[in-house]
Amino acid sequence: MEWALKEYTAPDFSADIFTRAPDAELCEAPKDRTAPPNFHAMSIFPEYFKIGGKWLLAKDSRMDCVPVYSDGEILVKEFRLLKKGELVVTGRTENCEEGIYVNAEGFREQDGRPSDVFAFRQSRSRETAFSQDYDELYSVLKHDREHGKIVWVMGPAFAFDYDARNAFSKLIAGGYVHAVLAGNALATHDLEAAYMKTALGQDIYTKRNQPNGHYNHLNTINQVRLRGGIHEFIEAEHIDNGIIYNCDKYNVPYVLAGSIRDDGPLPPVIGDVYEAQDRMRDQIRGATTVLCMATMLHSIAVGNMTPSYRVMADGTVRQVYFYCVDISEFTVNKLCDRGSLTTRGIITNVQDFVVTLSKGLGL
Repeated sequence: MEWALKEYTAPDFSADIFTRAPDAELCEAPKDRTAPPNFHAMSIFPEYFKIGGKWLLAKDSRMDCVPVYSDGEILVKEFRLLKKGELVVTGRTENCEEGIYVNAEGFREQDGRPSDVFAFRQSRSRETAFSQDYDELYSVLKHDREHGKIVWVMGPAFAFDYDARNAFSKLIAGGYVHAVLAGNALATHDLEAAYMKTALGQDIYTKRNQPNGHYNHLNTINQVRLRGGIHEFIEAEHIDNGIIYNCDKYNVPYVLAGSIRDDGPLPPVIGDVYEAQDRMRDQIRGATTVLCMATMLHSIAVGNMTPSYRVMADGTVRQVYFYCVDISEFTVNKLCDRGSLTTRGIITNVQDFVVTLSKGLGL
């Protein structure tokens, strides 16, 4: 069967439930960073609010944030960004009772197949076959390379393997990477691999530990700082391979969020957690496909800021495809438990995954 984006089923606002619904109540934020009592909290689904008799869709949503009415639009804001006097939607019902409607069925599968009450293998585990997921992913990536935005959330595991680094470099060069969200470790060990052919002192191909190899990542960070930044380091040291090198070469933005565990860190790493969150969300805005791989905390963070839909430039509403790939069943199932209809969990070694993906895309 030929792959295609699922069509979005918008609510029928001519139905009685919508025409008889009251307007949503708006209350002023009592002070900065504080919502009024009975504030409405957003979900991952498309949500509509009746203001002045007209149903308005929140176009740029995020779960656990609040809807703010401003200049005829519904803005979705983090609590920490609220300003005193802003008009916040209140009400905690979701089926028009208070002028709020959550469209959880917009992308629901309607295949007509019966669903047994008792059935085997309904959850995902290391025994699950993922062939269909790969086939779907090839189609999604080919589509969104031209018509969407593909954001990758990455842990450092890729930097430890020669083939995985090369495979992801091909994905960047092939146009399948529009932004990378990671931490200090991914960038550090990828640059160490390019500079010294090791990751944490271990040869990225043979996996043999090198003499004094535990200094290699620290020497790499120090050298980047000496040169004044990553781009300057790449030029001065004639770096010609790797994930960060290719992001720099093809102007792919990357956000490196800091951690209390960080060594160094590298100069671009953002130490302020809320600045890092803002920069990450800037990249998630507009994302149509998100792939989270081998990083539990980054994956959960990005999962919390990614809605299940995106309003495109032409006003159409489309599905956001969200994948979590990890060797840990807990991490994958944690993301799938977000409740998103679009989440796909793939339990496998991410190094093998990215190599398979690159080959499947013909790179």
